[in-house]
Amino acid sequence: MKSKLKKKKKVQREIQKVALVIVFLFLVACLGGIFGNVEHHPLLIIFACVVGAYMAMNIGANDVANNVGPAVGSKSISMLGAIIIAAICEAAGAILAGADVVNTVKSGIINPLAFSDAKVFIMVMLAALISGAIWLHLATAIGAPVSTTHSIVGGILGSGIAAGGLGVAKWDVLGGIVASWIISPLLGGFIAGLFLWIIKKTITYKQDKKIAAQKIVPLLILIMSFAFSLYFITKGLKNIIKLDFNHAFLLSLCISFGIFFIIRPLILRQAQQIENTKEAINTLFAIPLIFAAAFLSFAHGANDVANAIGPLAAINQMLGDLNSVDSKAVIPLWIMIIGGCGISLGLALYGPRLIKTVGTEITELNKIRAFCVAMSAAITVLIASALGLPVSSTHVAIGAIFGVGFLREYLKRRYQNMLDTIQQAHSKKSELDLFLEKFHRASIKRKGLMLESLKKNRSEQILLAKNEKKELKKVYKQELVKRSAIQKIIASWVVTVPISSLFSALVYWILKISPLAF
Repeated sequence: MKSKLKKKKKVQREIQKVALVIVFLFLVACLGGIFGNVEHHPLLIIFACVVGAYMAMNIGANDVANNVGPAVGSKSISMLGAIIIAAICEAAGAILAGADVVNTVKSGIINPLAFSDAKVFIMVMLAALISGAIWLHLATAIGAPVSTTHSIVGGILGSGIAAGGLGVAKWDVLGGIVASWIISPLLGGFIAGLFLWIIKKTITYKQDKKIAAQKIVPLLILIMSFAFSLYFITKGLKNIIKLDFNHAFLLSLCISFGIFFIIRPLILRQAQQIENTKEAINTLFAIPLIFAAAFLSFAHGANDVANAIGPLAAINQMLGDLNSVDSKAVIPLWIMIIGGCGISLGLALYGPRLIKTVGTEITELNKIRAFCVAMSAAITVLIASALGLPVSSTHVAIGAIFGVGFLREYLKRRYQNMLDTIQQAHSKKSELDLFLEKFHRASIKRKGLMLESLKKNRSEQILLAKNEKKELKKVYKQELVKRSAIQKIIASWVVTVPISSLFSALVYWILKISPLAF
């Protein structure tokens, strides 16, 4: 009886979600009919607005999880709180700081000037939107976080080739995108793992963790404030605040030191009141994580909204003048509102599944680990932008989570090897227990000296058989990083551009013979 009631409530919730989506798409259609260029082809612009809104909802359902998933997984914030913060910040970023002028061909993957007929180019953009949205929908349904940028790039590539042949594609740009599949997660994982290692060495491995935290945590927040300020100014507010990199750097430095002097006394006071344990130290990172989620969401809304409304803006602009093809498209406010609200609605209705995947299903995240992931997300994108490397924020965030998980595996295995050495050197349980007690209390340096001493005086008795140790290591691996998650996510990354390209080519050919065609 209870299971039937539960299923009934679940069905009712799904019906309510679908009803909200239908109402939103109806309102979007009305906006398109009122404000869009409807003189030449009113049905087409209304349809394009609906598809753009559908794409924006799928971006919200899939991509936003990277910004708030670690904060939710570490229990710094509830699922509801994360959705509210991210929805507000994503919409604000999209509407207030979204690009005034967006390159309609994302990443320059095809040459728009290769199309002499604006009508063909409109169909290319529409097919790209439809295919990108469908692929994101499928990826969200199977719980795979994928790059929305790569989804729309694949869509534009497929429909562009279908319309103009292989010559319209910029294959060097595509090569950079393929390279980013490797660069993004590796760079993100390395930086996140580096921060986690620094925190462990300087705080959690110390005997007096409270004093160590009082010194190190304010410095970490200083670095975080600088990274997020620079990320915010150069990425999130780049169309509101026009600053070159040097001025943005100096402004970020001033902001970060201002935050440092405000937050340091608060951290010192809080650190004095907590226990001298790793779990207690974790609580010092809760508030920084909430701000990190908000900042990343704002910057994401400002940047990635173009994936949904860039092609829509191109269609709207070209319908106003069918005699020319332009590689740039001015985005009016009403289209920005469609993108911002669509991202927020998609996140609220369908985002929790991917938030759970990112936050809890890859590896266990506490507040310290989630802090390292958030730091990596901002710093990696900044480094990549400075070097001109094409990286995906999705790949960076997921790579950072894997980096944290694999570092934990390495440290866990190393610690288990230490315990094996200790057990091998002590034949009596009483001696073993006494030594382990001293070992657990010792500093990292002291532990190393104790192990060196044991290796010189190792006894012949081995308390753990080789096969038992092998099995134990296997269990540790499975517990800390889920291999099934790696396989699913990497597979979805690799097929994103090819699948969205094939979808887009197919949709283009269907559109050519549909009533929407010119």
